[in-house]
Amino acid sequence: MFFIKLILRNLLRQKLRTGLTILGIMVAVIAFCLLTTVVNSWYAGVDAAVAKRLVTRNAISLAFSMPLSYLNRIRQVDGVQAVTYANWFGGIYINEKNFFPQFAVDAESYFDITTYYRLSAEQKKAFLLDRQGAVAGRKLAEQYGWKIGDVIPLRGTIYPGNWSFVLRGIYHGAEKSTDESTFFFHWQNLNETLKKRNDSRIDQIGVFVMDINHAERAAEISHHIDATFKNSLAETLTETEKAFQLSFVAMVEAIVVAIQVVSFVVIVIIMAVMANTMAMNVREREREYATMRALGFGGGYIGALILGESVILSLSAGVLGVWATLPLVDLIGEKLVSFFPIFLLSQATVLKAFAAALVVGVVAAVFPLASVLRHRVGDGLRSMG
Repeated sequence: MFFIKLILRNLLRQKLRTGLTILGIMVAVIAFCLLTTVVNSWYAGVDAAVAKRLVTRNAISLAFSMPLSYLNRIRQVDGVQAVTYANWFGGIYINEKNFFPQFAVDAESYFDITTYYRLSAEQKKAFLLDRQGAVAGRKLAEQYGWKIGDVIPLRGTIYPGNWSFVLRGIYHGAEKSTDESTFFFHWQNLNETLKKRNDSRIDQIGVFVMDINHAERAAEISHHIDATFKNSLAETLTETEKAFQLSFVAMVEAIVVAIQVVSFVVIVIIMAVMANTMAMNVREREREYATMRALGFGGGYIGALILGESVILSLSAGVLGVWATLPLVDLIGEKLVSFFPIFLLSQATVLKAFAAALVVGVVAAVFPLASVLRHRVGDGLRSMG
């Protein structure tokens, strides 16, 4: 108990210095947590991917579609249990700033396969019965104040024209990490409108999504599907849902890597701040430490004092930094839900922040500790502090 009191007294000797050091480390911890959360948000779709799910798209790129007739042929592939499909819509709600993902989906099957979207039986039935109906995520509905029965107007870009949808359902994510900012409507509604316009994109599909019987057979089934449509007008590329999501992350890989590098630079800055503080503290107490050694206190005891002071200071700042990050993450998540639909401070990020604070505390104490133990007792007693 006396040992802890002595450490705390040492920390409170220079209150201003200690306070500024804690503030500096707090800012660095907040920056580290936010940067790490940004990186995690890019990989959120990857982490939520289901191992037994495959995605088939046009082999050239997502900008090219595939015929609806592929659906039955995919269903006949051994190992495929269920198939659904979707088209990216890309409409504008009021103005270009209001961006959110929009998909025209097969209402009959889509929510049966994508089980991470939770929709009540009553709302699902209402959606199925209304060809003009739509389903929105909870966060999206809260962002724009949508209620069940509201008419949602969208201005088409890929599919030009003014489109109106009636909100029939609001889904919730099965997990905290589930995206709740997506908008879905009937693909049949889209296709019927294209038929009326005599559009060349009638009966065209953007992606097929399927569940398979065994995750271990993903490569085999993917090869079989792609072989089925080889040398056709629309050859396919089939991959796991995780690989499909990673292809989007790869588009901004340089940015993600840069953010990761900056987050590690932040750790180095924390070390520099802590090392400077501990060096000043130890230099001012050289005479005291020499006196303690002269009285019989061993180097281990002195070292434990210095190390304990550094670690407690660093961890305290780390705890305060993580605590201050929580409301910031919620605020940023609300403001940037269109760009970061899943913006959560994960347990892994919190543990990394605490681990970093602990490492910083230990490393920052090494050089001051070595300096104290290297000096002779006589030199320390002659020091003026």
